[in-house]
Amino acid sequence: MENKIRLQKYLANQGVCSRRKAEEYIVEGFIKVNGKIVTELGTKINPEKDEVLFKGEKVGKVDKKVYILLNKPIGYVTTTKDQFNRDTVLDLVNIKEKILPVGRLDMYTSGAIILTNDGEFIYKVTHPKYEIEKTYNVTVKGIITEEEMKMLKQGVKIDDYISGKAKVRILKIDKEKEISRIEITIHEGKNREVRKMCASIGKKVLALHRSKIENIDVKNLKLGEWRYLTKKEVDSLQEK
Repeated sequence: MENKIRLQKYLANQGVCSRRKAEEYIVEGFIKVNGKIVTELGTKINPEKDEVLFKGEKVGKVDKKVYILLNKPIGYVTTTKDQFNRDTVLDLVNIKEKILPVGRLDMYTSGAIILTNDGEFIYKVTHPKYEIEKTYNVTVKGIITEEEMKMLKQGVKIDDYISGKAKVRILKIDKEKEISRIEITIHEGKNREVRKMCASIGKKVLALHRSKIENIDVKNLKLGEWRYLTKKEVDSLQEK
């Protein structure tokens, strides 16, 4: 019996992208199998026999899976290639393997981000159903109240949805400067979610730093520095 797997899973396994992104690429017609464009999500291939092209380039076997933790500085975008030619997180990690960011941090947010060539790992860490926690240190303008803290914990209205329950605690209140530093832990990770959560309670974010992903933190990495994740760290995220 032939060893066939779904095309989107194969693309993820080869580190091309996450499984969800692979599904988008298939539907949009970016994938060819044996010279023919395929757009059906149910397509299965035999990795040993079939030739798969992504945007004209042959998809090959990933010889070595790598997992990197980067302490992203402000001013870098979390993408593989930027249309405005801005600096990307890949400019900070000089290795031979082709890697992708796991999720996103906006240009003005610093902190922990993982990069890898393991598509299945990307899927697990970014999909909301696995509830991978991300913790942020947030500096906001104004003195935060207990009522506002309670609102953040229970979920607030953002755009067309209610944010999930969050863990929130006060790190520091500076009455003289009229700023508050708080820690927010969420697992949804939607676009600019922490900034929007704070805006919903009338607080402008002055600084935002992701301090850790689950229990993996960047406190021993300077901004712009990176390291390989340990096997124990990789396993802890995959076993969620």
